[in-house]
Amino acid sequence: MTSRGSSRGRPGATSHAAIERAAFHLFAERGFDDVTMGDIAAEVGVGRRTLFRYFESKNDIPWGQFDRTLHGFRQILAEMPADLPLHEAVHRGVQRFNEFPPDARPTHRDRMRLILGTPALQAHSALRYAAWRGVIADHVAARLGLDPDDLLPRTIGHVCLAMAVSAYEAWLADPDTELPALLDEAMSGLRDYLR
Repeated sequence: MTSRGSSRGRPGATSHAAIERAAFHLFAERGFDDVTMGDIAAEVGVGRRTLFRYFESKNDIPWGQFDRTLHGFRQILAEMPADLPLHEAVHRGVQRFNEFPPDARPTHRDRMRLILGTPALQAHSALRYAAWRGVIADHVAARLGLDPDDLLPRTIGHVCLAMAVSAYEAWLADPDTELPALLDEAMSGLRDYLR
């Protein structure tokens, strides 16, 4: 996405990634609560209006391009073989969804530490978690011939989120742990919930 250059000589283009890097730099330096969208815009070298074209609020920045990632999550689940047991399809889908390149900036650990450890983000996170659970519920409902709002798909969405968040909390608490192994261990109980 590009924009026209301003009369102040600021660059006419930026990216989601550039904004995230600048914002995370400021969050680490000053703390999330003490950084404004104006501060981030100045760090990136764009106007506030340009910044709002990329992110609706400061609370959206830690989540990155979340709508895009949820679309990818839906695709991951849709590509699971139809003969794969449901618990295994969801388990594998959650693991694949949580694969991130080690050279990502901000790092995935920094991103999740901010999301899970910042009280000001908790209400906003609840909305994101609901959307994530909805992807699981939609997949489960389609596989079982149910409505996504039926009790079982909704419950499985909640259970999967609890398992994933528990794995993330353990990962953030111990830098020597590996996220894929923790997710595998946490999600392995899903079979019992789906019996």
